[in-house]
Amino acid sequence: MKKTYGQKKALSISFLFGLIVFMISYDFGMFWDNVLFASKMGNQIYNNGFFNWTMPNEFDPGHPPFLGVVLAFFWKIFGHSLWVSHLAMLPFMIGAIYQLQRFIAYFVTNKTMMLLGLLLVVADSTLSASFVLVNPETIIIFFFFLAVNGILYQEKKWQFIGLFFLSIITFRSMMLFAGLFLFEVLNNYFFNKKSFRKILDIKFLSFYFLAALPGIVFVLWRLATKGWLQTHPESPWADLWHLPSITQFLKNIAVLIHRYLDFGRVFIFIFLIVGLFYFRKKIVLNKHFKQLLLLSICAVFFVVIAVLFSTNAFGHRYFIVSYISFILLAFIVLKEIKKYKKPLYVLLFIGLITGNLWVYPERTSQGWDASLAHVPYHSLRKEAINSLDTMNIDISEVASFFPNYNKIDEIDLNGNQKSFTKFTNNSNYVFYSNVYNLSDKDYELLHNNYLEIKRFKSLNIIVSILKKRAVSN
Repeated sequence: MKKTYGQKKALSISFLFGLIVFMISYDFGMFWDNVLFASKMGNQIYNNGFFNWTMPNEFDPGHPPFLGVVLAFFWKIFGHSLWVSHLAMLPFMIGAIYQLQRFIAYFVTNKTMMLLGLLLVVADSTLSASFVLVNPETIIIFFFFLAVNGILYQEKKWQFIGLFFLSIITFRSMMLFAGLFLFEVLNNYFFNKKSFRKILDIKFLSFYFLAALPGIVFVLWRLATKGWLQTHPESPWADLWHLPSITQFLKNIAVLIHRYLDFGRVFIFIFLIVGLFYFRKKIVLNKHFKQLLLLSICAVFFVVIAVLFSTNAFGHRYFIVSYISFILLAFIVLKEIKKYKKPLYVLLFIGLITGNLWVYPERTSQGWDASLAHVPYHSLRKEAINSLDTMNIDISEVASFFPNYNKIDEIDLNGNQKSFTKFTNNSNYVFYSNVYNLSDKDYELLHNNYLEIKRFKSLNIIVSILKKRAVSN
């Protein structure tokens, strides 16, 4: 850390933040894709050994089971439970906050301003949501900024460790690894005035090659043992990975723009556009501004290419590291403003915080794992399940939707092996919540064929138990 910002204080803030979040979220069930990445892949490692990374084809997403290994390790020591899963996230959360402080300290020297910058960054809905869920994102954020700080502070050891782990967490972290390679090359070229020939020497390339070895070994192992990386003809995701049509490609661009503007970030980008218009000369000459802009683009460059040229849906969380850079970019622009600095900061902060309250109309899908809007769902779901027991309705006879039609144990890690069935319009009962992104067809079927018999509501989240209408003669 820079001398102006002590390591002890940074660690204290990180520990305090981590413990508060853990105490709030330790009983939040596995949510969205993390039922697969955390509990299903984790259980496979837990039951078959840490070195058996082969997943059953019916739920193998191709990604390295890094999160599963971490969870299995903690489960072996502390027990197979939900709170232990959140405990496993705690070291990475603390590490991520600490590295974010180091990252901000590189661009902002004043102590108070550094803390305000951290507060603004953490206010991002998608970053906050990653901290309360058991997911690979928190791990990725930690190692990404460990590597970034290694580049910025010229600490090769920490840069190598960050890159080494980025290469093996998920395929997306591998793309972030490639993005950091691009960033370091261009950072040296533009700001350290080195030629590409001097940058791309044997030492530099060997450094990245050695850091990438875990990912290279994993990819070669998968190709040798399974013959495919992410999908196969019988894969549940086989239809999702194709080159898009022109229409789909344009739709992908629109979705990408929406991901960046969603959940309050629109205020950050409006402020950046207006700030650049008024302070363009002063800002364009600012090295830190240009470095941050370069990082925000380079880091996710390969992720963006991958999502634009595929038909698979992509989430807000894919771009968290870029959001963080843009928010800090806005904070640096804010520092240059002499008047109205405090009210503008408050407006940006409130804009990001209130992004957690953005809930779209029921028939409009949204990234429920990308903001804190979903938080009430976890307790409501448990309350509704208890209500089913009270009404003597067997869960196995109740239909539901992704991500709730998995085994109860795969969400709550409570040993309950019962499971909701996938909705097909044949069940007498349906377990519904507005956090499930249903198709228009499913909404119509529910509306026409089912009646709500019990509702649980908190803030903007509802969970309902529905019963099939009696067939009239």
